[in-house]
Amino acid sequence: MVLDSESNTTNVVAPLLPPEEDRCSQHGSIYGAVFNISTTMVGAGIMSIPATMKVLGIIPGLVVIVLVALVTDITVEFMLRYTGSGKSITYAGMVGESFGPLGSLAVKICVIITNLGVLIVYLIILGDVLCGNESNGITHLGILQDWLGIHWWTSRAFALLTLALLIILPLVMLRRVDSLRFTSAISILLALVFVVICSSMSFYALWRGKTQSPRMLPDFSKVTVLDLFTTVPIFVTGFGFHVNVHPIRAELRKPGDMKWAVRISLIISVVIYFAIGFFGYLLFGDSIMADMLVNFDHSSNTPAGRYLNDIVRLSYALHLALVFPIMSFSLRANIDELLFSNKNRPPLALDSPRFVSLTLSLLALTYLVAVTIPNVWYFYQFLGSTTIVCLSFIFPASIILRDMHGISATKDQVIAIMMIVLAVGTSVIAIWTNLYSIADQS
Repeated sequence: MVLDSESNTTNVVAPLLPPEEDRCSQHGSIYGAVFNISTTMVGAGIMSIPATMKVLGIIPGLVVIVLVALVTDITVEFMLRYTGSGKSITYAGMVGESFGPLGSLAVKICVIITNLGVLIVYLIILGDVLCGNESNGITHLGILQDWLGIHWWTSRAFALLTLALLIILPLVMLRRVDSLRFTSAISILLALVFVVICSSMSFYALWRGKTQSPRMLPDFSKVTVLDLFTTVPIFVTGFGFHVNVHPIRAELRKPGDMKWAVRISLIISVVIYFAIGFFGYLLFGDSIMADMLVNFDHSSNTPAGRYLNDIVRLSYALHLALVFPIMSFSLRANIDELLFSNKNRPPLALDSPRFVSLTLSLLALTYLVAVTIPNVWYFYQFLGSTTIVCLSFIFPASIILRDMHGISATKDQVIAIMMIVLAVGTSVIAIWTNLYSIADQS
């Protein structure tokens, strides 16, 4: 650890490995970084993209995707610049250099709330895919229930427990984020498989004349201007990989490669986002659900259609299971930093009892909450309007305005001010609109 005499803050230099292990640990490749970053962005949010196209229209939808990606690139560049100029290599430590212990604590709390919430949502979606759910009085059967019937071994509790023990647990026990590059590559491949299947079904439906004409612009007879702002948190959540910037950068042979890894990942994600949004909206039209996966559980009149539906749902379920360890990595690191940063303990990766107990506790907690809570989609939307906005835009812009290292140009500070104003304004409108919608429904 390094004590900064000017800010009187303690910054953790190596969150997992000690300095003498750095040379051995820094063998991550730019390809592994691209896979891990892309996997973080192409998570659960992709299934909500077609619903945003229904609200925004195709052209504004593409514009918003590109704009959020550009702003994401700018904020990550801010973070990398200040990480290179400062002494800390963690997100909380970087903010702590500028705003002291309170700033560092704010980052840790936001990361914990965000990642824990996202991981719970992942398991809930996995439970919906495998075991079904009930929405508005309509029962949607899961894949296991379709195949095997309704039994105790096809229940949500048993299916998620089996998935957690056989697939998720071995992956979350890995102690280096670069070790997940192969599973991240498979995750991206599964997302591409989903795009191919969805586009093929869309073209087939178009050929048979069963698709609606996609709406290019918003239809203000069905939506209001305020409704447009509710789509922004979905994109912000999707592109919000900032919590993994420092762990991935720390393991690269050349930290400077992180900038290119981020930009390549953003391009991949923009293409996947728009393809899924366009073809999903083209396929289902105005009947598209907030979670497009629900549209795929309707019965098909042909065996081929039913097989395609099952393939789509299974590939997406496996995709989420492979995204889970990436988000769990930064959650575990921040909780450990919050609890043990001021104590004379070895790094987390080298302290097996601490590492194993923390990993098992987090997995057990997310499992129990996912089994108990049936639906957290509104919670997921609020994450995109609160903690994720802080981590993705407000904190990076704030360190530019604080400029502890004297490296911010006037242009950077103008961009930072605009970013904070837009982030806060958009979030307030989105939260107010969601609250009004909930109150109106009740």
